[in-house]
Amino acid sequence: MAKNDNDDRMKRIVETAEDHFGRAVLKVTAPGGEGRSSFRLHFDDMDVIATFRPNFRRTHLEAHVLEELRTYCDDTPEVLGVVGEIMFQSDVGRRRLNQEIMRHDSAGQLDLAAQAVSSIFRYQSAARKSDLHEMMPHLGTNKNWIDNVVGAIDALQPYSIGISDSFDGAAAREAVAHPGRQFVKWDCRSGNAAIGKDGKLRWFDFEYAGLRHGAEDFAWLIGDEAWPIAPDQMVDVMIDCFDPDCGHDIAAYLEYLSIYLTFHCVQRFKLIVKEAKKRGWLSKQRVRKYDDAGVHPEFAAQICQVGAYFSAQAKVTAPLTRNFEGARDSFLEILKEGRSLKSA
Repeated sequence: MAKNDNDDRMKRIVETAEDHFGRAVLKVTAPGGEGRSSFRLHFDDMDVIATFRPNFRRTHLEAHVLEELRTYCDDTPEVLGVVGEIMFQSDVGRRRLNQEIMRHDSAGQLDLAAQAVSSIFRYQSAARKSDLHEMMPHLGTNKNWIDNVVGAIDALQPYSIGISDSFDGAAAREAVAHPGRQFVKWDCRSGNAAIGKDGKLRWFDFEYAGLRHGAEDFAWLIGDEAWPIAPDQMVDVMIDCFDPDCGHDIAAYLEYLSIYLTFHCVQRFKLIVKEAKKRGWLSKQRVRKYDDAGVHPEFAAQICQVGAYFSAQAKVTAPLTRNFEGARDSFLEILKEGRSLKSA
């Protein structure tokens, strides 16, 4: 976005906020960077998050989602008002999960992971008590979307051996396809949760919420390349925090999670490779600070390790394990030698 456009947008947000809250905005900061849609407005006695979506309908749908969820749980922001395309919501905290988790030892990291997983199960449970299942869009239902998700595995080939003939694409597409019955936030990367002054972890940014299986939210968290917890440990966390009222047997739930997460890892891998070729490698600190794509060879290797682990958990995805392992080794070699992706 051009600087003048950004300045105009900022001016409109400030003027709207001052009119809505009846007090002066003392300062504006951009927690995710100037190009993002959300800004932190600093008043004399409180901070408020102002989110400016270009789509009027999407803004109001997100506000409705948050209001419905807050009726039954305290794991999401509180809506403080909607004016046109601008939504004002409570500030859930400056300690973003993706950065906060790196300040803890292994036991502390597992505790935060359990808080994050339990919070997702709670807001999904809250959604089941609301009317959201009657009016939210169904996500990932059309054939082209499913074909693209499964077909993306070809991106692994330049960094590993060819895709095995034993991989059954039709069976994989059938396994990924799922009717939308459970509310999902979508985009549950660890940068979209924060710990507040009260010590509670809450999720934010429900712009792309809809209906699907339910395990997709956990796939976004576990399949976040900057997430530092090993895949097998995350499975233990999932088992410990599992909500038996989610509508699925735990064994079937974990199998679907493994399958979906396999293809989610491919999508994250593709994004990393694309951005690395365009921008070069970024520092891990920058990635976490701005909640950016994990454009660092260590993160690329990490997402391949997660894909290798989860693909091995289900028969339909097991033939892909060797591809993830080969790609992981390729990026560990890049990391070791300090090469750019273009020269790899």
